[in-house]
Amino acid sequence: MSCVKDKKLHIETEVVHGFKGYDPHTGAVSFPIYQSATFRHPGLNETTGYDYSRLQNPTREELENTMACLEKGKHGLAFSSGMAAISTVFTLFTPGQHIIVSDDLYGGTYRICEEIYKRYGIEFSYVDTSKIREVEKALRENTAAIFIETPSNPMMKVADIASISEIAKSKEVMLIVDNTFLTPYFQRPLGLGADIVIHSGTKYLGGHNDTLAGFVIVKDDDLGENLKLIQKSQGAVLAPFDSWLILRGIKTLGIRLEKQQQNAIKVAAWLKEHQQVEKVYYVGDPDHEGYQLSKKQASGFGAMISFTVKSQEVAKQVLDRVQVIMFAESLGGVESLITYPMVQTHAAIPQEIRERIGVNDKLLRLSVGIEAVEDIILDLERALR
Repeated sequence: MSCVKDKKLHIETEVVHGFKGYDPHTGAVSFPIYQSATFRHPGLNETTGYDYSRLQNPTREELENTMACLEKGKHGLAFSSGMAAISTVFTLFTPGQHIIVSDDLYGGTYRICEEIYKRYGIEFSYVDTSKIREVEKALRENTAAIFIETPSNPMMKVADIASISEIAKSKEVMLIVDNTFLTPYFQRPLGLGADIVIHSGTKYLGGHNDTLAGFVIVKDDDLGENLKLIQKSQGAVLAPFDSWLILRGIKTLGIRLEKQQQNAIKVAAWLKEHQQVEKVYYVGDPDHEGYQLSKKQASGFGAMISFTVKSQEVAKQVLDRVQVIMFAESLGGVESLITYPMVQTHAAIPQEIRERIGVNDKLLRLSVGIEAVEDIILDLERALR
């Protein structure tokens, strides 16, 4: 599937034009918001192709097709949040099946595994998926899937998608990749062997911290039809207006990510030299363990940085003092945001796992925005002083 007729277009052009690129009925350059719950039938056993917006809506359809073509998949599904997308994927599995999950991942994903789907007899193991041997050791006879975040949240570990895909295929195991941090602009897991790609569209795809959304993209027709059945049956679909907001956000995805990455590279380098900072985790840092793998499987490093400071007191001081950077949940918007993973995004993760992976009281996570990088660094310098 190609976003527009010319399949040789670059990703920078594809994100701007989307799937159809405009409304073919009116010529509207901004694809319309079809704010309708239901659609009139021309007659008995006749349809316009749309019946009820839970099943399909033209605005959501344009967004789903756009995401499918950007990820080089065949079927895209848009949900009311990233967690709704993840929940739909887990609905594919049955009691007694086992799923390997990255041990370093968003706390909400851990919570839905342990507090929701574990009740239905699905088993979960949490391993360091940046280490191939750990993935292989965790495989069982009843393993049905491997779920990875790469780069991971918040420790920025990089998993080898292609190598894990080979392992998964040899065992007839499904590979699911959360691609939220890099988006299809920088990384396309389906082309590396993944079976399912997941996004929190709330983050970089929307890009303005104003919309909740989630996506699932696949290549396989049977899998796509199964997911569509779950989507329309459970009903956690993305509303028309929210679909339009994400479509609008995707148009500037390229220029936003390029600017955010430029800023992040400079901010990470500055943090590495600061006396109050113990360690910086950024995949665009040549000293990062996953740097070479990132260059191999992605076209960019993104703009997410985690760093540890000298003490809990310094961490609290930073959160209290930042002004340009906002102390808030989430990531990926045009504004720089800083979070305290231990008590915010990863509060659901047991302390033992948090300590093992490094999510402690000195760790901060920074989503670098599009502001002047000098202002971001000055804000950090004042906060750390």
